Amino acid sequence: MAFEFLEERNRIEYKSQLQDNFEETVIAFLNYSEGGEIYVGIDDKTKTIPGVENLDIVQRQITDRIKNNIQPHTLGLFDIVIENIDGTEVIKLIVSSGIEKPYYLRKKGMSPEGCFIRIGSSKQHMTKEQIEAMYAKRIPHSLSSMRSPKQKLTFKQLEIYYSEQKLKLNDEFLASLDLIDEDGRFNYAAYLLADENNVSIKVAKYAGTTKVDLIENEEYGYRCLITATNRILEKMKIENRTFTKITPTKRLERQMVDELALKEAIINAIVHTDYSREVPPVVEIYSDRLTITSYGGLPPGLSRENFFRCRSMPRNRELMRVFHDVDLVEQLGSGMSRIMEIYDQSIFTFEDNFLIVTFPYTEGFSTTLTNILTDKVADKVADKLTSGERKFFESLLPYFKNHEWLSNSQARELSGSEESSAKRYLRILTNKNILEAQGEKKTRRYRLFKD
Repeated sequence: MAFEFLEERNRIEYKSQLQDNFEETVIAFLNYSEGGEIYVGIDDKTKTIPGVENLDIVQRQITDRIKNNIQPHTLGLFDIVIENIDGTEVIKLIVSSGIEKPYYLRKKGMSPEGCFIRIGSSKQHMTKEQIEAMYAKRIPHSLSSMRSPKQKLTFKQLEIYYSEQKLKLNDEFLASLDLIDEDGRFNYAAYLLADENNVSIKVAKYAGTTKVDLIENEEYGYRCLITATNRILEKMKIENRTFTKITPTKRLERQMVDELALKEAIINAIVHTDYSREVPPVVEIYSDRLTITSYGGLPPGLSRENFFRCRSMPRNRELMRVFHDVDLVEQLGSGMSRIMEIYDQSIFTFEDNFLIVTFPYTEGFSTTLTNILTDKVADKVADKLTSGERKFFESLLPYFKNHEWLSNSQARELSGSEESSAKRYLRILTNKNILEAQGEKKTRRYRLFKD
């Protein structure tokens, strides 16, 4: 791609090669409210791109230097990307703004000599007053500092996910993923990623636009958070049905919610939720919208302006690192960028302790009756129903245009039947494989039979 040189500014730094003070630039971005990007292999003074030789070696050097020379832990706060610019490969280091500020050089300690901040296009030593003010705002309940309520944990599921990515967890993986504290005890990040825990994410489904008529309430969890995430994403593939719009010239199809944006919003909610109060995310499916609610609101220090600029400040860096390793997160800030490419800021609602994402269903699109009934079901309707049964069934069809499941009370209301008659018709339609039923008597619901 053709590369346009941007002047070094608050979020961009160019380096022709790794230098002795490389960590100082990284620290400055970690302590800066917007993070930043460091390009290695680009010479800003000569406006040339010498590139990087031995990319693998330089990547390892960058990772090792950040990991070993900077405190507190930077796990999950940086990402290394290889970019090909005008035929030359360079390294792009994406640095997030950390929530455990101030970050500092290990050998210098939390002092003006060891702490740096980004000011304009350069880094500067922090003053003692700046360090004290930043430390006072440090998040007290990070996952690494919270002890797991259980200490007998296993990680077989986590090992499988890593092996699928051709990554092997060695004997030191608990320490390398920052899952144990200084005393060797499991922290809360380990608890969330363990094979068994007591954390679950709820997915609720309602018949209408309010919470009055709950037709489904499922929980995904009590196991490795990655497993729970994957199962929720699978559930969303089923729920996120395709709507159709017939125009004079062609047939158009859209999903209820953009699939990629929905996936990113769910992962963001799971990775960035504040688990200190043990309030997991909730997904709610209504007849006109889908909402995702996560606890904790915006991380302290991240403004709404920077949030909408897709600036990354991982609340749970340990989860961010693991989700990145298993390919659920591509790179820092990428999830929000994808959502904002498709939806505007109005889908986000900020409350003191909650962040809510509301996806309205695609306007102007709906499932048509010809698409609702398969040929086999249509044949059954024509051949197997009496006139009364057919009339009852046809009174339900408009509802199935935009909904999958129907409750007993909704069937009575739509058909105008008495309770006993509605139950009898629903039983007949179920026995004739035109409808299928799910649930006990009081909570039983119905949908069109799928053959």
